[in-house]
Amino acid sequence: MSNVQDYASRLSDPGSRKMGTFSYLPPMDAAQIRKQIEWIVSNGWNPAIEHVEPQHAMDSYWYMWKLPMFGETDIDLILAELDACHRANPDNHVRLIGYDNFKQSQGASMVIHRGRAV
Repeated sequence: MSNVQDYASRLSDPGSRKMGTFSYLPPMDAAQIRKQIEWIVSNGWNPAIEHVEPQHAMDSYWYMWKLPMFGETDIDLILAELDACHRANPDNHVRLIGYDNFKQSQGASMVIHRGRAV
């Protein structure tokens, strides 16, 4: 196991904190974000947008941006809502969630915009 990379994520260093699997990868470009949204929609999951101040990102509660977008399949509309949330909360992390109706849980969750580290 010595070949496994250690990600030095520490509470004392807000810039090092990781939030989910995608945060260990390089940032997604616009085309990759679009593909993730297409995947969420193709699975029949309901997109929802949440945001939070970076210093509270590790807490269990994030603020919901509007209601979940039940049944929404328009990728451009989902992207527009992500951007609107980011414009309204420029210092906050903004994440996209795909709610799986069948399993009654989150099927996907990824931070789309990272806020400024405190």
